[in-house]
Amino acid sequence: MIERSKIALWSMVMIVIVSCSNNVDDIDKLLAADLRADVERGNNVRIVYSDSALVKVVIHAPVMERYTDYGDSKDVFPKGILMEFLNEQKVVYSWLKAETAIREQRTQKITARGNVIFYNEKKEKLETPELIWDEKERIVYTDKLVRITQAEKGDTTYGFGFVANQAFTRFEIKKKVQGKINVSEFVTSIK
Repeated sequence: MIERSKIALWSMVMIVIVSCSNNVDDIDKLLAADLRADVERGNNVRIVYSDSALVKVVIHAPVMERYTDYGDSKDVFPKGILMEFLNEQKVVYSWLKAETAIREQRTQKITARGNVIFYNEKKEKLETPELIWDEKERIVYTDKLVRITQAEKGDTTYGFGFVANQAFTRFEIKKKVQGKINVSEFVTSIK
């Protein structure tokens, strides 16, 4: 009985040893076809940006691909991004959502594209097809069509080109501005 168990065990060990391969072609077949050495991929990513030990921005993304090409490294968020801008008390004061985004390491800018929504704690909302966040200058801007809705005032403004601080408390529309403004606010300020 013990002899039969030893024979069975040795047989299994020999099968495992014989079935192992160091052949490069066999190993390549096991690896994914789109595997690249210069790309790192992460799922359910959370990136925290801090300055002087204070958290300033948190990025959430279902997928991030980091391309590590020398001199042109970038992070790509192909399945969407949510950015939260925080104050010193770690309270979120503005948000940016988009269908895709790319962060270029060299320029330290994130370009968000596809149904971009940027809003603040006063429920003011910017909608545009593309918005760029400049990390160094701490501003967001675009040269595309924008729509700004200010719920508290009842105003909606359209135009081309936009620049704002990342808190979205001060902004400027560059050209072709038009919109709907709630005049009751002006009437009360005149009286």
